[in-house]
Amino acid sequence: MTFEEDIREAVNVLKRGGIILYPTDTVWGIGCDATNREAVKKIYALKQREESKSMLVLVDSEGMLDRTVRDIPDVAWQLIEAAVNPLTIIYDHPDGVAENLLAPDGSLGIRVTSERYSAELARRLRRPIVSTSANIAGKKTPAVFDEIADEIKEGCDYVAEYRRDDNSRHKPSNIIKVSEGGLINVIR
Repeated sequence: MTFEEDIREAVNVLKRGGIILYPTDTVWGIGCDATNREAVKKIYALKQREESKSMLVLVDSEGMLDRTVRDIPDVAWQLIEAAVNPLTIIYDHPDGVAENLLAPDGSLGIRVTSERYSAELARRLRRPIVSTSANIAGKKTPAVFDEIADEIKEGCDYVAEYRRDDNSRHKPSNIIKVSEGGLINVIR
């Protein structure tokens, strides 16, 4: 399967409200259209995760980020520009995403991805994509495709072909909460 065919099939599944297993700029992720409440519920069910524990989303560009967050503090833009490693920033006022993605305080973690596959998914879908580690809640986060449990693989509507044989071990992103007024809190 070519990269183009793989992306096209994944985007079609996302548009139909399905969930996918795909490579990201950190670890393999389970994803869906971040605006689709029912698709988000499917991921919580597959991961056996409480809906009160929010999941992050990926966007393909600063433009998509700007459309997803009402007021982005200047310090967030500075952090994005300075980041060497993948950086997830938690924002106070996300807009236009499924409400069951949000943390109890209404915030949402968002990362601008530059990884080829995940960025192309968001670009073609024209919406943010949920990205949560490919594991059952409380279990070890798999570093490579071969470590992902069959239960996760079988529970997704589509499993990407791209990078399945890549055994590079990537770390989860750094996480920083940026609140109104520029208050910064390092989470991870």
